[in-house]
Amino acid sequence: MENTLLNLAYMKNGMKPRWSLLAILLVAALLPLTSLAQKIAYSEPEREDNRRTNFEIIGKVGANILVFKNNRSENAISVYDNDMKLINRVKLDYMDDRWINVDFVPYTDHAWMIYQFQRKNTVYCMAVKLNEEAKRLTDPIELDTTRIGWSANNKIYTTVFSDDKQQIMVFKINSRNQRNFLFTTMLYDAELKLKQRHNFNLPMEERNDYLTDFLVDNEGDLVFGKFRRKNSSDYVTDLHMLVKKSDQENLADHRLNGEEKILLDEVKIKLDNTNRRFLFTALYYKQKRGNIEGLYTAVWDKATDSLLRENTMVFSEELRKQAKGSDANLRIAFNDYFIKNIIIKKDGGYILAAESMYTTSRGGAFNRWDYMGWGNPWAYPMDYYSWNYYNAPWSSPWNRYGNRWGGMQSTRYFAENIMVLSFDKDGQMVWNNVIPKSQYDDDTDDLISNYIMNTGGQLHFLFNVYERRTLILNDQSVDADGKITRHPTLKGLDKGADFMPRMGKQISSRSMIMPCVYRNYITFAKIDF
Repeated sequence: MENTLLNLAYMKNGMKPRWSLLAILLVAALLPLTSLAQKIAYSEPEREDNRRTNFEIIGKVGANILVFKNNRSENAISVYDNDMKLINRVKLDYMDDRWINVDFVPYTDHAWMIYQFQRKNTVYCMAVKLNEEAKRLTDPIELDTTRIGWSANNKIYTTVFSDDKQQIMVFKINSRNQRNFLFTTMLYDAELKLKQRHNFNLPMEERNDYLTDFLVDNEGDLVFGKFRRKNSSDYVTDLHMLVKKSDQENLADHRLNGEEKILLDEVKIKLDNTNRRFLFTALYYKQKRGNIEGLYTAVWDKATDSLLRENTMVFSEELRKQAKGSDANLRIAFNDYFIKNIIIKKDGGYILAAESMYTTSRGGAFNRWDYMGWGNPWAYPMDYYSWNYYNAPWSSPWNRYGNRWGGMQSTRYFAENIMVLSFDKDGQMVWNNVIPKSQYDDDTDDLISNYIMNTGGQLHFLFNVYERRTLILNDQSVDADGKITRHPTLKGLDKGADFMPRMGKQISSRSMIMPCVYRNYITFAKIDF
């Protein structure tokens, strides 16, 4: 390629093709940068791991990379070296056959594994400390138990931890009284020493009350939202921010969405630990089952314990053209978009990424209101201790209708353009851009959607596209000014592997692990940037 470009340059100037010393030095200097821009190492297929294997990428612990795997009643952790060569497969024999769920909190030299299982009519929440070889550094530690009257298929305990991993919270919710939920929270430090154990009540006055996802900040405060839907698949009203401070056994309730004229979509929360702020955001519309009009944002400031900012931004016609294309019906341009990622900037600004996602089936197309009614695990009413795998790594990114292995009805999944919006610390939009793509797959959502790799100066959006019937992993990055750069494609089929980008995990500032499908086996690829 370099020869061709240089020869063409000489011919244009009427000179004979030749290499100059300057050109040779220039090419020599550029080649290492190009070859080292992206490096991929693949793991070999393991006999036990097929496409139905449940897994969680734990991360890099010490010099090794750990991946948890579940095949029916067998639980194991595969230990890989830095080149994804299998060092050992450690069976977790101490996990009971009736295990329910497992969570991991990884550190640089160890990882905490918090798991739950049922024995007779009791559910146990246990923890064990693992080293870089997935060997136990401690005996299993009992964190809590819950007596129930039947077999529990879904998890009772939820584990969340702060960005700096110095605060770990395990909690459960007793919803036997459907009008008054009883929370039990256990806050631990990084060594899993219990700091606080609290019980508090949350009134659920209406049958259509819902809860958002739960987050814990670097000070140990638990933050989540409570809202109301007229129907289970309808718009959001009466949004409240609920905060339980680490040293208090009660909830602070703050009303948000004071503008009654707008109806909110699914609410997303992001914690800004640097500036001690909580960000609540959602797409909104003006009437029931109307078109998406714009973006709602509320920012709570911990320092003043007050609402710093609450505003709405109407999507302009130009933005709608970017999102869907100038030939589309601009009124409905954002109706298939869902907020997928929020990246906080150091100065308090943030970058928001939303992706166009929808499905079709023999019974017709799903729309965003259909999605809202499917399986929200925090929905009211709930059966006593009845949960979905809300935080499980193998759950669908749609969280409502997808599954990794399809079902009885044929469904086609679509994931299209990605809209990226950047806001300053005052909530004003600085720039916007669109990464165009068109993806679909039948009966599974494994290979579509995207993953964002944050390398500091750039956000790399990784996703599959078909080129000449070959599935190729694309890398398009967005810099701090909103400029999009399309990088050389990564050919996942070089080794017969199809990437599953949305299930990947960043393990360092320049590396990530991405699962792959190889001849119906689950394997893993390490991508270095």
